[in-house]
Amino acid sequence: MPHFEPFSALRYTNAQTDLFALSSPPYDVLSADDRAHYGEQSPWNIVHVDCPLDADGPDRYQKAATDIQDWISSKVLTQDPTPSYTLYRMSFRDSTGKDRHTVGVIGALEVVDVGAGGVLPHEQTTPKAKTDRLDLTRATQCNLSPVWGLSLCGGLTQVLLAPGEFMGEMTDEDGVVHRVERVTDSVRIDAIRSAIASAPVVIADGHHRYAISRTYRDEMRAANSPLAPTAGLTMTYVAELVEEQLSIAAIHRLVAAVSPSQMEDILSEFYTRVSDSTLSENTLTLMNSEKAICLVRPDGSTTLFTEKTEKFSEVRALDSARLEHAITTALGSLDAAGISYQHGIHEVLDALKAGNAQCAVLIRPVSLAEIRRTADEGLLMPPKSTFFTPKLRTGLAMRPLAAG
Repeated sequence: MPHFEPFSALRYTNAQTDLFALSSPPYDVLSADDRAHYGEQSPWNIVHVDCPLDADGPDRYQKAATDIQDWISSKVLTQDPTPSYTLYRMSFRDSTGKDRHTVGVIGALEVVDVGAGGVLPHEQTTPKAKTDRLDLTRATQCNLSPVWGLSLCGGLTQVLLAPGEFMGEMTDEDGVVHRVERVTDSVRIDAIRSAIASAPVVIADGHHRYAISRTYRDEMRAANSPLAPTAGLTMTYVAELVEEQLSIAAIHRLVAAVSPSQMEDILSEFYTRVSDSTLSENTLTLMNSEKAICLVRPDGSTTLFTEKTEKFSEVRALDSARLEHAITTALGSLDAAGISYQHGIHEVLDALKAGNAQCAVLIRPVSLAEIRRTADEGLLMPPKSTFFTPKLRTGLAMRPLAAG
């Protein structure tokens, strides 16, 4: 079972008053404009070290390392005197209009080899350059943003409910309240550690970050580095795999190499055409009620399709898996369709209007039951099957790998 340890976190000294200006969403959801926006909020915003600019050239990772050391020296950042866990609470209104309150905990999760057990992958990963995160870790010797893990431990939420020492709170652009609290009490630390060690943790978000942690761990061990022990764990947010702690959205498919009419033909072989409409806030609700996927064209017109069940007898009951089956059967591969991924219906339509794709297919979110079944059976979902929301902010806690 996984080791999950407290660590002496690096935090913004003035986080209780300036956390909005100092933090940002995760690096992998930021556009160039987003990065510029957050960088303008403060010269000490976390994007300056977590998202080095290509314009800074080959030394951009070393610049990030120098910046973080300068921030420590000038007391912009302060390291906790003792190891702690960080409780991370979010309050928000979900897509159904329901008020939600979630809690998880940030600590250092064991980095295990593929297939070793204890820490399980959730979905297949798409080919993606990993050198950026690896080079940043090598230079800064720091975990800057957490992997997102889901614990199969029943009752973890109850262990995390009691408040810790208040360390900061902020409300983001989407109205989500992010609050962090520090836990240093040894009895409570043992309770959290024991709970998470009692059951596997499933990596929900941050598969690439977890993979580069494995590479970095191996490099430190091969070099007999003094960082080898701390490199054997990586900063991770862990929440219980239960419905009240999760808000799951779908990641939709943009189709660049196939026209809308061609896509209709492909879908019609495997799905039944149900209805035509225009993209709106009601589209996702209608998809759920009809158990349908939705073809979207650049002008916003839509067509709902329901499955011909006999066509998918050997395919898992996931929109992502069944759509992939239909496309690859017709074209031989997803690449032949020019598939890319985008969450949010407004973002999908913006991408279509910008000419980034010829059409798109909206899919439904994966159910909690299917996520748990995937974990229990040791299976993997297709790439980009789930989008966990709201996204954690980067900068609320960081994990130095060298001794403080």
